[in-house]
Amino acid sequence: MVDNDSPGAAPFHAGEREAQLRAGVRERAEQAGRRAIRDHMPEQHRTFFAQLPMLLAGTVDSDGQPWASVLTGRPGFVSTPDARTLRIATQPLFGDPLGCTLRPGIDIGLLGIELHTRRRNRANGKVVAVDDAGIEIRVTESFGNCPQYIQTRTSDLTADIDHPDTARPLSQFDSLDCATRDLIATADTLFIASSFHDGTAGSIDVSHRGGKPGFVRVDDERTLVVPDFAGNSYFNTYGNLLINPRAGLLFVDFDDGDLVYLTGTTEIVWEGEEVRRFTGAQRLLRFRLTEGRRVAGALPLRWTFGDYSPVLARTGSWPAAAS
Repeated sequence: MVDNDSPGAAPFHAGEREAQLRAGVRERAEQAGRRAIRDHMPEQHRTFFAQLPMLLAGTVDSDGQPWASVLTGRPGFVSTPDARTLRIATQPLFGDPLGCTLRPGIDIGLLGIELHTRRRNRANGKVVAVDDAGIEIRVTESFGNCPQYIQTRTSDLTADIDHPDTARPLSQFDSLDCATRDLIATADTLFIASSFHDGTAGSIDVSHRGGKPGFVRVDDERTLVVPDFAGNSYFNTYGNLLINPRAGLLFVDFDDGDLVYLTGTTEIVWEGEEVRRFTGAQRLLRFRLTEGRRVAGALPLRWTFGDYSPVLARTGSWPAAAS
């Protein structure tokens, strides 16, 4: 939002500030944000993006619903001609909602994540061009995130890495079938997109969430509950949700490449017995599905698991909480 060298400018919007206050980290977050949040990508971020085979994106559809998406390519498919320009030389994957939401002028949130090193950096901005060569984005906000809760995985490219639009089996739904519920109930990673707009300015954010397998509780065919652990105290996602309680979730089958995209409404559970039942949770996010889609084998990457984040030792699980 602001250049790191502009100490007089506030790096957070009203929703983020309110969430920080509720969590008791307002002053600390403000000081950290003024140091770390920039309006340009530092050189190390530019180098980082250029070595990735995968980039997460958050956008909003014509109904105002956020979606979390994934873009893929051979390392180097993301480039940065200068510190405020990011180019992505690929097209959306078959069935990804990004194929409908992507157009010049929209806000977009980006997350570069390198699972095997647990590095992640954000770059949010506006789409300025979309053509056969790919996507160009004007970066307005750039910052890094800590390595917490990331499970390490190494990836191999599949033969379809150069053909993201290859047709795949696609199902659309407004309730979760058994197979999709099982995928979600055993996941150790998800990505969440959220958006903010106050009538004059707005932004999109996409973020990573991780936990022990089963950290996402599936209450029924439309309702999920996700514990929220201690993080960087910025509260980008929760700040957005305080103003606009809609979110998009993305789940990845790292073995088979299936992608599950969900969008819906949220409720933040700030405190109470339900929060206390999940060891390590500081709050909960209850998600209610509006629309979803699953695309079989869509991700042209296959992953080999490494290890779980060491900080997960401080967290529990839903089965343990229920026993």
